[in-house]
Amino acid sequence: YFIQSNLRKGTRKLMEKYDHLDQNGKVMAYYMWIDGTRQNVRGKTKTIDKAEVTSLDDLPMWNFDGSSTNQASGDDSDVFIKPVRIFKDPFRGGKNILVLCECYCPDGTPHPTNRRC
Repeated sequence: YFIQSNLRKGTRKLMEKYDHLDQNGKVMAYYMWIDGTRQNVRGKTKTIDKAEVTSLDDLPMWNFDGSSTNQASGDDSDVFIKPVRIFKDPFRGGKNILVLCECYCPDGTPHPTNRRC
């Protein structure tokens, strides 16, 4: 127990220096969506070149390879994610955000796994 406790304290102290790094006026936006199984949440981080994100208009649509999430075949795999809600990121802190997204096909129609449209 003594060794485990000291290891946790050491890890916590090591990580503290990374918790407050200067982000040079940028925001980390963690885009999140429900995958093709409708049971898993997927996500990836986009760096936004703004000091603060205050509305959905500040966030671009983005895309991902849907073949890795059971949302597309390998020959036509682009799936687009559209931000629909923003929350403060409790894990990264600062001005960083969590972005809930809906999935769309390349032609702009809601993806078949997108049941919220």
